[in-house]
Amino acid sequence: MQKPQILSTPAPAFDACHVGVVLRAVLFVQLVLGVGTLFGPGGLADWLARLALLTGVALPATLAWLLTACAAGRALAPLPAQLQYAAGVLLGALAGLGACALLALADPAMDAPPPWLAGAASGALLAALLVAALALRARARLPAATTARLTELQARIRPHFLFNTLNSAIALVRDEPARAEALLEDLSDLFRHALVEQGEAVTLHEEVELARKYLDIEQVRFGERMRVQWVLDERAGGARLPPLLLQPLVENAVKHGVEPSVRGTTKLRIATELRGGRVVLTITNTLPADVAAGGSRGHGIALANVRDRLRLLHDVDCDFRAGPQGGLYHVRIALPAA
Repeated sequence: MQKPQILSTPAPAFDACHVGVVLRAVLFVQLVLGVGTLFGPGGLADWLARLALLTGVALPATLAWLLTACAAGRALAPLPAQLQYAAGVLLGALAGLGACALLALADPAMDAPPPWLAGAASGALLAALLVAALALRARARLPAATTARLTELQARIRPHFLFNTLNSAIALVRDEPARAEALLEDLSDLFRHALVEQGEAVTLHEEVELARKYLDIEQVRFGERMRVQWVLDERAGGARLPPLLLQPLVENAVKHGVEPSVRGTTKLRIATELRGGRVVLTITNTLPADVAAGGSRGHGIALANVRDRLRLLHDVDCDFRAGPQGGLYHVRIALPAA
């Protein structure tokens, strides 16, 4: 039985490797340029001309800063946070000098030489603001991840879940000792994953294996009342997502789909699929008649937790949807393939 890694690679103090970060950074720089050019003389036409010129030199410099900060993030991660911040500001000053160089090329007939000092200072200042915003965003991961880990740990050691699992193992000891041993091993793996530090992201394949262990435990308890169908695309297994994310989703399906259904069989389907450069994960379960008709569906705390953690990891580059439809409850997650 493979043991999870206890030590993880240090995360950078700020992370620029997200589509949402790029969009917000570009819009922020563009807003600063738009406001700054208002101080110049002339009317609307002159303002638009100056804004277009400055955008043509500032946009490549901004993108160059973002690409460099993203590429150097992992290399700088072992350094103290203050040095990482300083490196980001220094890159901003270099980007400002690059923007001045582009300005000189775009307008060779300038009356005065490019404002090298002002360009470097402006680039450093804008970079400092971006670094501060990204650092605050990175710090937001820690309490969110800690809260999520505590929530999942509490969920796994709920007295009735532990009681039911041990009772199932006791019932199997005499007649099927091998199944009882496998059941206790799955329970041990669930506790181990809850207690071991796994970093900010794991693979979808690892999350699927953990969810399998949880459902194997519940399968012993519910028997024919629960039928689980796995439709997995092996190519999607490398997608990154926050640890301990899939298990609470399947736990929700069991809690709200299988447990209330005294009669009949509840079908639970977990599917993954690679579509171009994105991975789509879907979890579908049948609902009891009263819940499907509009009965109690819980408070949505677990779903909100999953949504927030996905946004912290992938920002706008992921999509999370959940809700009932036609007697079924659907959860759909779309995220980058790598």
